[in-house]
Amino acid sequence: MNVIMKFGGTSVADAEAMTRVINIVRDHITRHPSSTVPVVVVSAMSKVTDRLVETGRLAGERQGDEAAQLLSDLLTRHLGVAASLVEGDALKALQAQLTADFHALSAQVRQWALTGEVSPAATDTILAAGELASSRMVAAAFIQRGVRAAWVDARTVLVTDAEHAAAAPDTEATTERCRKLLASHTAVGEVPVLGGFIGATAAGVTTTLGRGGSDYSAAIFGACLDVDEIQIWTDVDGMLTADPRVVSDPRLVPELSFNEASELAYFGAKVLHPSTILPAVAKNIPVRILNSRRPEVRGTMITAEGRRDAGALTALACKRGVTVVNITSTRMLMAHGFLRRLFEVFERFKTAVDVVTTSEVSVSVTVDNTRRLEDIIRNLRTFAEVSTESDMAIVCVVGENLRSDPTLFARAVTTLQHIPLRLVSQAGSRRNITFVIRDGDAPDAMNLLHDELFGAPVAS
Repeated sequence: MNVIMKFGGTSVADAEAMTRVINIVRDHITRHPSSTVPVVVVSAMSKVTDRLVETGRLAGERQGDEAAQLLSDLLTRHLGVAASLVEGDALKALQAQLTADFHALSAQVRQWALTGEVSPAATDTILAAGELASSRMVAAAFIQRGVRAAWVDARTVLVTDAEHAAAAPDTEATTERCRKLLASHTAVGEVPVLGGFIGATAAGVTTTLGRGGSDYSAAIFGACLDVDEIQIWTDVDGMLTADPRVVSDPRLVPELSFNEASELAYFGAKVLHPSTILPAVAKNIPVRILNSRRPEVRGTMITAEGRRDAGALTALACKRGVTVVNITSTRMLMAHGFLRRLFEVFERFKTAVDVVTTSEVSVSVTVDNTRRLEDIIRNLRTFAEVSTESDMAIVCVVGENLRSDPTLFARAVTTLQHIPLRLVSQAGSRRNITFVIRDGDAPDAMNLLHDELFGAPVAS
């Protein structure tokens, strides 16, 4: 069985976690001796990307010394982990490479801090450091433990456009690179190890797919190589019926459809990046979510068909920190082209809309990316009145059976009767029910809905 194995930040958080990764991959190779060795994709070590974001912010505020100190602290952390993974000449070589990489980045950051101009391209260069470092370390650890492996710079494989921080892959070019740079290693029994989340333009300029994009990278590589399965290894047992940080007793969802997974990921399920499903759907490649701390657990399998059981609903998802934008105009009444004009503004500023509700003279939408919100409001006000409500949340109930059981909608709404509902929506697919509420009400809403729709957990 040919697979992509992607390990998230918590799965490579330290030397102990990386050792678990090596054991998981080695066990897979042992259990599938006649299969091609897997391709391994890793995220940055846990919390590293957050520190790199802070590095860029400090550089933008002309605090070069402080930014450089953050990079120095990160280097120290990586060198310490490396020393627990690798020995001898291999350790010297790894530590020398890590030191050279971080020192080179530190010199660049100091230059950017002189002017306080940290461009999107510069930000991508900073953020790429985490994945580059972790993938180098994991590759070296594989070799140290007798697993044939090769580090591959993801920027030489994943070809993207130049939309920094949200780059889109060039599928044709990436497929060619995958076959040349990844398949050539697996063909001779070497495990390619590369960072997720990062790529480069055809001209070689570093790009990123956006925060959380390592899952997406793995799915892109899987689709390009036409693998049998894409595995996403994380720190939970699979897709759960709710976020365990909010609901104390969620259940494992053993199977779900691509459509259900897309809805859950888009509306806030942290275990899966929203874009991950797209390449898998295109090639009909199953995606399995697994726990690197408990590899014996079967996890969640995501396929086109989804579940074979008769469960009424699949799961809940919640997206916090949402802003509602209200657009009102009497000119909207029976006016052709008003909605087109409205949504063209959001398109112009590359801001996605999550939920939409309309009445005769008003439209309300939600956005979670407020980076260009002021520009959007200014443009909307040329033809409508605009107001906003911040600190909102989206709570979403997802399940294929919503289409066949109309009582589920009534039960969900009734359950939240004591929580003010700002917007309520059910898409044409009738695969989800979406509630927009105050952010502070989100935990109560999630627990109420989970108790009502999923009941008490079944004893194992």
